[in-house]
Amino acid sequence: MKTPSPRFPADPATVEQAALWAARLDGGTLDAADRTALDTWLAARPAHRALLSDYGQLSADLAQSLPALVASGAVNMPASAPPSRRRWSLSWLTVAGGTLAAAATVALLLWVAAPAPAVETLATSVAQRQAFTLGDGTRVELNAQTSLRVENTRDERRVRLASGQAYFAVAQDPARAFIVETPTGSVRVTGTIFAVRTDKLGELEVTVVEGSVQVRPSDTAGTGPRPPSSLTAHEHLTATSASVTRRTLTAGGVDDALAWRQGKIVFETAPLRLALARFAHYHGRGITVTAAAENLTLGGRFSLDDLAGFLDALAQIHPIRVNPDPSGILRISLRTEP
Repeated sequence: MKTPSPRFPADPATVEQAALWAARLDGGTLDAADRTALDTWLAARPAHRALLSDYGQLSADLAQSLPALVASGAVNMPASAPPSRRRWSLSWLTVAGGTLAAAATVALLLWVAAPAPAVETLATSVAQRQAFTLGDGTRVELNAQTSLRVENTRDERRVRLASGQAYFAVAQDPARAFIVETPTGSVRVTGTIFAVRTDKLGELEVTVVEGSVQVRPSDTAGTGPRPPSSLTAHEHLTATSASVTRRTLTAGGVDDALAWRQGKIVFETAPLRLALARFAHYHGRGITVTAAAENLTLGGRFSLDDLAGFLDALAQIHPIRVNPDPSGILRISLRTEP
């Protein structure tokens, strides 16, 4: 059984707070006020994330091994504990020759009648952004129409991102890699801050804010495995079926790449078809553009939530018109087109 690592020295009050947050995360979903309080606590000291991760792992280990320990008589449970979803404390569990490790210094309240779910599923709907805190303390922010499936094991933390955009502030845990899998490639880290976007057109984007990541683009073109790319802070990678490009961003460039977290989007000479595709995905709207207009370029900062404002601005920049068809699909064409 893994106990909290001594490599993160902490005073008893900090240890107890980490244990209690682990218990809260293990026991159910935090409300908005709780998530804010947890984020504040995690940001106060770098060691807090690691300590929370250690206690989260201890919770999982105990949940798995406790029934056998109780059955063998090695551990005593209080008779007053509810038979279903028993709330217990490490200080209640005694073993021959002494208390369970760490019980003398902290009362760790946990729900263990059934082990904590090994899988977490997170999702956002159209025009919605949302932040979450995973069981290991990792902070995740999702852009609209994004879904994640998170699987935590003793050896790794694996996230499956089918489509959409996500920002990760990964809790440090050198013993367990954090892997993001997408249809267009994977990203592997142990603890860092980065963002990933993938789409159904086969494009993968990775932006690193802090630390480093290893990106392995998928063989979407059937030409054979692609070599992995190691990215460090302020590096950005874009992979398509045809190419893999990487560049170093300025601090302002990183802010632009992550502007979606504040409900904005920044284009730098982007083809009109790509800009429209981003708005179409965010709002869940059908938007088409004619061949004559699709390669017009667009630059600027726009509000993701204001589709009408974006289209109005577009009509002022280029000679285009917007025509909705009876089904609600928006058709973008040049004004000179029939």
